[in-house]
Amino acid sequence: MVIAKDFTNKYLIRTRLLLLIFVLIIPLLVISQNKKKAEKSEFKRPEYRNLFKEAGYSQIDIDKKLAKAYYDIFEGPDKVYFKEGDSLGYVSDVKNKDARTEGMSYGMMIAVQLNKKDVFDRLWRWSVKYMQHQDGPREGYFAWSVNPLTKKQNSPGSASDGELYYITSLLFASNKWGNNTGIDYYKEARKILDAMWKKDGTGNVHNIINTEHKQISFVPEGGGYNWTDPSYHVPAFYEIWALYAKDGHEQFYKECADVSRNFLHKACHPVTGLNSDYTEFSGEPHPTPWMPPAFRYDSWRVPMNVAMDYTWYGKDKKWQEEYAAKFQNFLRSKGLDTYEDQFNLDGSAPDFILQAGPVKKLRHSIGLVGTAATASLVNKDKASIDFVHAVWNARLEPYDDGYFDPYYDGLMYLFSLMHLSGNYQIIASKG
Repeated sequence: MVIAKDFTNKYLIRTRLLLLIFVLIIPLLVISQNKKKAEKSEFKRPEYRNLFKEAGYSQIDIDKKLAKAYYDIFEGPDKVYFKEGDSLGYVSDVKNKDARTEGMSYGMMIAVQLNKKDVFDRLWRWSVKYMQHQDGPREGYFAWSVNPLTKKQNSPGSASDGELYYITSLLFASNKWGNNTGIDYYKEARKILDAMWKKDGTGNVHNIINTEHKQISFVPEGGGYNWTDPSYHVPAFYEIWALYAKDGHEQFYKECADVSRNFLHKACHPVTGLNSDYTEFSGEPHPTPWMPPAFRYDSWRVPMNVAMDYTWYGKDKKWQEEYAAKFQNFLRSKGLDTYEDQFNLDGSAPDFILQAGPVKKLRHSIGLVGTAATASLVNKDKASIDFVHAVWNARLEPYDDGYFDPYYDGLMYLFSLMHLSGNYQIIASKG
């Protein structure tokens, strides 16, 4: 009986221990599973609409349209992308005869989206070699303009949107191709981010994001740190940084995304939807010595950025849908096939016309035709499909007077075709 009693006591002790372990471990497992589910929900694949297909075009013709646009800009007789030696390449603003971080980083984003690894790698190597500062107060940042022939930096300072696109395209490249194919893309993205967070005003150089206002600066140095450019506000990119940068600033980036969304509410005119090229952090127009406030070339990018954020994250749908309707209704009021490319915010014609290269003239520009069409991804009005047909029928070719901009017009046009065909997507980690 004693033996039996001892056995029973040992059995009860073991049972209690197992129950205790069960009680302690199971909640941890549940928490872990819930965390994984939460992470998965962050990666939930958006619905990438093919608006061209919805408009009645065949997939074969859509693929041809996108391939031709890429060929024209990167490979054709009027290309803006040029290979250099065995491993380098650059995108040139041919009318201004320079290479800009804007075009270089846009080229990289296009390349990673369309799986053009050689183009991406060439552009990045060129950027590092001729544009990126390797020491001093600007270390890690890029000279925004370089002469591609002499390799001389026209301006050593940075334009904040270049760094924004470099970082995001590198994170996507890391997710798409891994970091063991010649370039450690993640390491390179972190190099820029880590350098950015070390900027404390030394040499008058700052974080590209104004950390007090949680908004991207026009330039991260001097007075340009204290105002912004609405077209640099790409909230979807901050969401990507929060997911993939893993640099400890995830919450800050999420807050920046929300601040950018709210900023656009204030920066866009309540009737026309138009925004000024440059603004204060309050959204009020910011005049500069070189031009008065108005909707001009930079501003064309805002509807495209809103369409991206709407598709990728959909966290501000109500305002974005209202914005897209106002913006497209305004352009339609000016003639769907005739609206010009610069306006005062109330929709009137500006007294000052910003010159494009050697030409000073208002036009019905294909770049704006493209980005205006991306707003149809957001506008709930079925009539907005007219804008999709308009960009489909547009031609990237010289105007009657000979003016031609395959760089900015071309890149906006190509980006727009990518968005409207469902080929501009979040590139998620395979891990």
